[in-house]
Amino acid sequence: MTEKPLAEMSFEEAMTELEQVVARLEQGEVALEESIALYERGAKLRAHCDAKLRDAQEKVEKIRLGDNGVPAGTGPLEAE
Repeated sequence: MTEKPLAEMSFEEAMTELEQVVARLEQGEVALEESIALYERGAKLRAHCDAKLRDAQEKVEKIRLGDNGVPAGTGPLEAE
């Protein structure tokens, strides 16, 4: 499992690692201290994914359809 900084992770990378964390915890074959560390990492990954989803939702909400059915932004989208 990677310990890549969350700020550098895409949504997909964070979800993949979160799934790995959950799988390891569900197996129940890790020591208590490692379980705690995995749980903490999982909580941070979940929060990161939530933030990425909120950002995406805000961007989508900035888009509206014009009279001709073509998307017309209500404001500029910020490039990442």
